[in-house]
This record gives sequence, C-alpha cells and structure tokens, in this order.
Amino acid sequence: MNWRKILIPIGIVFLVFAAWRAYGPQGILTVSGGLVMWALLHFTRLMNVMQKARNSPIGYVGSAVMLNAKLKPGVNLMHVIAMTRSLGEQLSAEGQDPERYRWTDGTQSHVTCEFVGGRLARWELVRPAPQEPQAGVPAAES
Repeated sequence: MNWRKILIPIGIVFLVFAAWRAYGPQGILTVSGGLVMWALLHFTRLMNVMQKARNSPIGYVGSAVMLNAKLKPGVNLMHVIAMTRSLGEQLSAEGQDPERYRWTDGTQSHVTCEFVGGRLARWELVRPAPQEPQAGVPAAES
C-alpha cells in the first residue's frame, strides 16, 4: 500500500486546521499559499525534466553502466527520467503494473527497470558479449 497517498492529504488537512486554530483566516491563506508554492515547484521540476528529455531519443542513455550504478530502489520514474534525460522505451502494456522501461546506450548495453506502484523495484543491466576476433585479422594492441 502506498502510504503517501493517505499521509499527505491527512497532513495537509491537519496543517490547514492548525493554521485556522492559531491564526484564523490569515493562517489558512498563509498555508494555502505555501501549498500552492509547493505544487508549483513540483510542476516546474516536471516541466524541466520533460524539456530535457524531449531532445533525446526514446530509450537512449549515454552509459547504461553508469545508469545501473546510480539507480536506487524506491525512486520514482520521474527521477530516473531526470537521470537519463530520456524517456524510457516502454516494454509493458499501458496501465499494467509493474511497469517496465528500457534504456539502451551506444554499445547496445541496456538497463531494464521495473516500477511497482510508481517506484523502482528492480533493474537489470545487460551487456552484449564481446565479439571474438576473426581469424586472419590481428587483434588491436594495447
């Protein structure tokens, strides 16, 4: 169960009630102004992340290995989109839970992320096997 869906509205109601008891109508106006500012900050962050993501191909990331190292369980999809600066390639059906998205880099390595209830639950890094050198072609020296 997602407790944030319950606790945040209860906290808002408690805050408005406490403001009313302490300061009357001015308290409600002050708390309402703060809540509107909070909502606008989240909306602005959402728009900035989406503007950065619109310039990248869907499902592309600069380095899948670095993305794999930065991921943490429990972050939301918007946080992952902000890290990759790209929308993920959706692998699951629309509206299905868990949601699965994939980001691929230039070496065909990819990270597949699974979001349960809007939060990152699992992810997997897949790197392609190195190609064997062909017979008759000298290997590059280091």
